[in-house]
Parts: sequence; structure tokens; C-alpha cells
Amino acid sequence: MQAHYGYKDGSGDYFIIIDTDKCNGCGKCVEACPHGVLELIENEFDIEGGLMAAVTEEHRKKIKYTCGPCKPVSGERKLPCVLACEPKAITHSW
Repeated sequence: MQAHYGYKDGSGDYFIIIDTDKCNGCGKCVEACPHGVLELIENEFDIEGGLMAAVTEEHRKKIKYTCGPCKPVSGERKLPCVLACEPKAITHSW
């Protein structure tokens, strides 16, 4: 399952997507994020009750701005949270 955190406005779609089937709850993405956008929460989609990454409530309506400094101006530079995620469970929609 994919958990979408973010919003859509007149300038575009701004979502961080966590693939809950791939996320192993290791927390490396949380450590890699320089702006504290991510946190570990109980994975409500896992019957074994593990942890998963999620966007903090505080950042869900402003990720366009909070994640902006990590976004490349040009080129294909990877984001710190995406690079840190070994199971490749994190994507950004913009």
C-alpha cells in the first residue's frame, strides 16, 4: 500500500509517498532528513505491528517549502531521504 502525505494546490501536486510494503521502519530516512520532515510511526497496515516512516503532521501542508532546499535546481541529484532508504520505499511527486 502507498501512503501519500502532502497536498495539491494551484501550482502543483506536492506529496511524499511511502510504500508501506517496502518500508522496514529502519529510520535511516528520518536521520537523513535535515529538516525533520519524517518520523517513525506504528505501521497500521502491518498485522505484525512494525514501524514505518511518515511525514510529520507539522510538515504535511508545507512540504513544498520544507523539502525545497533539498530539491535539485537542475540535474538528477537524489534527495537525502530517498538516498538513505535502502528498500526504496520513498518517492516525491514533484
